[in-house]
Amino acid sequence: MVETPEQFERRKLDHIRIALEAHQQTASLSDLERLHFQHEAFPEINYSGVSIQSSFLKHKIKTPFLISSMTAGHAKSENLNLNLAKAASRRGWIMGVGSQRREINDVKAGSEWQRIRAQVPDLVLLGNLGASQLSEISVDKIVDMAERMLANGFIIHTNPLQEVLQKEGTTEFSGVLKKLEQLVKRLKIPVIVKEVGCGISLKTLSKLDSTGVFAVDLAGLGGTHWGRVEGARWPNDSLPAKIAKTFDNWGLSTTGCLLAARERVFSFEVWASGGVRNGLIAAKFLALGALRIGVAQPLMQAVMAGPDSLDEVMEQFETELKITLFCTGSKNIKELSHPGKISVGSF
Repeated sequence: MVETPEQFERRKLDHIRIALEAHQQTASLSDLERLHFQHEAFPEINYSGVSIQSSFLKHKIKTPFLISSMTAGHAKSENLNLNLAKAASRRGWIMGVGSQRREINDVKAGSEWQRIRAQVPDLVLLGNLGASQLSEISVDKIVDMAERMLANGFIIHTNPLQEVLQKEGTTEFSGVLKKLEQLVKRLKIPVIVKEVGCGISLKTLSKLDSTGVFAVDLAGLGGTHWGRVEGARWPNDSLPAKIAKTFDNWGLSTTGCLLAARERVFSFEVWASGGVRNGLIAAKFLALGALRIGVAQPLMQAVMAGPDSLDEVMEQFETELKITLFCTGSKNIKELSHPGKISVGSF
């Protein structure tokens, strides 16, 4: 269905409001309690020498953090995204934009990102579109989206559960992998695939291995559950709300997906998000082999409180990660993933 601008804005504002509610979170399903770092009482390094630097293609990035795609295309989004972009550029985080779905039928919607890019030219910025939209728009259209915003990479997010429960959802996923391969060949920038909170299985990772994508963000259970969010948008006693409730705990944990993924060597980088609420959780995912860590909900809460609050939260994440490296005797992120740094309980 084609949404009116008013319907689109209402949906996006619903998403922000509901996604910040405690009930929409799945921390109890994260499996993080099974991961334990081995404390090093004699780290044999200096805290001042600990580095959390990472890289993205030829870019040296101060941190391994990514502001995960959150919101776009409504009255409040540009100011929120500009503050996120400025903080990301200043602190050395990559930023993924909110869904560019509105640009399919409204080319003017892309001006939000063009204005932000003009104000923050050195930001590493990733475009973003849903996998189900691949079936309804041409590869040339996506290339144009990416070029107009001067994107450094492009995210294709896949969210079948959310789409099938959403009032305005698009559920055409047939042929998406083939279209993804075409996009990878046409775009001159990296393509990243991500889930939105239900995880990516080893079987699906194997399918993606031949597509040429640059990275896959596992994005599993542990954070905001978009099936719950969509269910909350329906009247409480409605049939769609009851159906959504059935799928409250649907998905695979990021922890479980990472443990499965590290048993194989893939042609793409593995990234992780989903319930990253502090730098210690980020460190656990890095120790399991993830190369970049996405953060969303805590940053949305912070940016809505103001730029100072956002900066403080981002600094907290960075400091907690550095402390974890120091207390495991790891000078850098690569050393954190060495065998023996983290132990895994029964699974």
